[in-house]
Amino acid sequence: MTSSPKPPRKKPKPAPAAKPAEPKAKASLHPRNRHQGHYDFPRLIKGCPELGKFVIINPYGKESIDFANPAAVRVFNRALLKAFYGIAHWDIPGDYLCPPIPGRADYVHFLADLLAERNAGVIPRGAPVKALDIGTGANCIYPLIGHSDYGWYFVGSDIDTTALASATTIVKANNLGKAISLRQQHNRKHILVDLLQADERFDISLCNPPFHASAEEALRGSQRKWRALGKADPKRKLPVLNFGGQAAELWCEGGEARFVTQLITESARVPKQVLWFSTLVSKASNLPLIQATLKKVGALESHVVEMSQGQKQSRFVAWTFHDKAQQEAWRAERWT
Repeated sequence: MTSSPKPPRKKPKPAPAAKPAEPKAKASLHPRNRHQGHYDFPRLIKGCPELGKFVIINPYGKESIDFANPAAVRVFNRALLKAFYGIAHWDIPGDYLCPPIPGRADYVHFLADLLAERNAGVIPRGAPVKALDIGTGANCIYPLIGHSDYGWYFVGSDIDTTALASATTIVKANNLGKAISLRQQHNRKHILVDLLQADERFDISLCNPPFHASAEEALRGSQRKWRALGKADPKRKLPVLNFGGQAAELWCEGGEARFVTQLITESARVPKQVLWFSTLVSKASNLPLIQATLKKVGALESHVVEMSQGQKQSRFVAWTFHDKAQQEAWRAERWT
């Protein structure tokens, strides 16, 4: 008995070309952060026409810029500062750190919340609130945002004369000399020591420390960012460092852990001159050492505040040498 031949199988239809997956929803920025949702590029370009030549359409069909292009990032920051903070004139020297503004703004807003917790939920505003920006850099980002959003008075410090000259130009060009002052830390071995005047008092300090322990480690970190951005194309010549940055901005001997523990140790030498010290901490693995150092120097209260920008997780640590009664006395004297 013979079986009838099987009908020929139909060739499967080729699968349609895969579309790029939509990016996951961005982790939430602080509710007061001005940089929520997608940017209105026509509006940004209207205020900063030079941005137009850097706008691209990303794989998801959205307007964006090429974050692998340092010139594009710098002009994008210039447009954001003008549109959201009223900063008409902003530029930095080539190869200096050009930071992502939304993340920097988050740090400022969460610090404002910290002060509000000690002020019946009300954020203290205006020039009576004084902030110390340790390592303000050429970009002067924290003073620009903090003064624009809360009216705080800032002192920015740095060891780099070129960075300070750039920050000074930004301050003068925007007539902010009464709101922001700058000074140099002349002793490169110290952070706070010999920086503050004996009668100065600051409500908060901020710091964006050098995260890496060497130039090689900084380069590897930059390469990881390029891969995350999908830019690891061997045929394309890319900048050496993601978003720029000089040595003192990106790395120091011992890396972030050593810098932050030194900052904590030096803060204990001026414990009553700053109500709340703080610093960004890039690596969560450094937190146990940081918390042990805070305990060792006698900090009376400390907090780790987690933040999220897009797919990036970050945090800052804040600490004080003032007990509850002293915090209340500080508030009554300076904020009312």
